Amino acid sequence: MSQQYKGNIPLTLSEYDTLTQLLSRILSTKYPPVIIPGEAILGIEAVAAGISAPGRTIVNVVTGPYGSLFGQWLERGGATVIEVKVPFDEVVPVEKVAAAIEKHKPSALSFVQAEVVTGGSNPAEEIIKIARAHNLITVSDSVSAIGGEPLLVDEWGVDFVAVGAQKALAGPNGISAVSISPRGWEFLESNAHALRNSILSLLDLKPSGEGTAPVRVPPNIPTLEARALILALTAIESEGLEQVIKRHEQAALSAIAGIQALGLEPWQKDKRTYSTLTTTVRIAGEEKLHIDQPIGIVAPGDGELFGQLLRINHFGGNASLAGVEEAVATIAALLNQDHEQAVQAVRLIWGKTT
Repeated sequence: MSQQYKGNIPLTLSEYDTLTQLLSRILSTKYPPVIIPGEAILGIEAVAAGISAPGRTIVNVVTGPYGSLFGQWLERGGATVIEVKVPFDEVVPVEKVAAAIEKHKPSALSFVQAEVVTGGSNPAEEIIKIARAHNLITVSDSVSAIGGEPLLVDEWGVDFVAVGAQKALAGPNGISAVSISPRGWEFLESNAHALRNSILSLLDLKPSGEGTAPVRVPPNIPTLEARALILALTAIESEGLEQVIKRHEQAALSAIAGIQALGLEPWQKDKRTYSTLTTTVRIAGEEKLHIDQPIGIVAPGDGELFGQLLRINHFGGNASLAGVEEAVATIAALLNQDHEQAVQAVRLIWGKTT
């Protein structure tokens, strides 16, 4: 080997600082995030464990399975959870969120920004604006959204943001992050029930403050994954975040055109709420579209959505013309249809949005 294998070399303080700075810039925040030593579900559960407590009322928006799970974790911590739920082929109307806040006077509000499982995207900026008008702590599960949709953490005033690396960021799945505002840290620190000495303790992972260099690299940070995420985030900065988001938008629009050319319809009812990360296809009794395992980036529905929809996972490196073309051709093959017309529809839309 001409180059030294770095897997057994500990992450340097400089590399760790680079990682936190890259994440902060992607999130448009001046505060360093907590680096989570595992897949993003760990960070989401850690947020729930840190903010939930008896006597706290939290409005939890449920537009997919992960919202349901987050509510269960909040209840486990003793919080009173007010569920604002809609069918999974819709996203939440902001009026419904506002009504729940007015009625129940919660201390916090949580929601999923982009639902890759359902193919819908909640109106994040509007939800956060309503919550902040009532001085609520805001929690956004943006695991899939970061890199595929805008999220201006400081400008919008988001207190907790769960970040995944393996979706739109095209990074590894063994490392993630949680962005926490100063208000968020105060909310955590004021909770006597917040976990300590636990893998779910965000307080144990609190980084140095704004403008302060980290003193040491946390010993539990996975080295290979951290270096892989640095490379992925550096590539995004090189391409430009706006262009990366635009590429995801192109993928979504062209995928919709492709499936419609095959005589299929999106799972989501309202075209204004389509996610840029995934396009979900309504099966509607079409037995040929029932698959048990993913075929490329075409995947079956998860959980209760199995057998009801297909997912085209056009995020990260697959947010590309070639990725969408291949996915549409795969679905055409499942239907025993010629794919050429559908692929041409994909190319036409991609060309118009370039």
